[in-house]
Amino acid sequence: MPSGQDTDPLLPGSRARELVEALARSGQTVATAESLTAGLLTATVAGVPGASRVLRGGLVVYATDLKGTLAGVSESTLERDGPVAAATAAELAEGARDRCRADWGVGLTGVAGPDPQDGHPVGTVFLAVAGPDGTDVHRLSSGGTRWQIRRSAAHAAVSELLDRVRARRAG
Repeated sequence: MPSGQDTDPLLPGSRARELVEALARSGQTVATAESLTAGLLTATVAGVPGASRVLRGGLVVYATDLKGTLAGVSESTLERDGPVAAATAAELAEGARDRCRADWGVGLTGVAGPDPQDGHPVGTVFLAVAGPDGTDVHRLSSGGTRWQIRRSAAHAAVSELLDRVRARRAG
């Protein structure tokens, strides 16, 4: 680990360094649309020196209406499925990718607590990765405090995107 320069508290336990290196090697970029994580994923990636080569930007869309106006989630998806749903996460990822002109988009939505939301228990997370080969959505379940749930979701997103970038490069 580098000397005292590396003090970013979001990096330990994440694969963000590997992700930035993999994206840089492949000449690709990423953008995010985050709800429950409220920018933690973007901040985690930005904590890696050299992240500016690959990180296009991030949208924090905590409020339901902003999922539509900023990230492009359709009104019909929000009305039919709600803000915490697989379809919403997919459209967040695609919206981030398209609106920020990135190769990859990541969408995160879920319930960090303290109370359940729209029938979803605390710890429910929908993670979507949109890339050149399509959009994948994963439903995660995490326990712990609000901080632990949000941090776990951000780290899961880093890992999922890294796996997709590596698989695409190997394929």
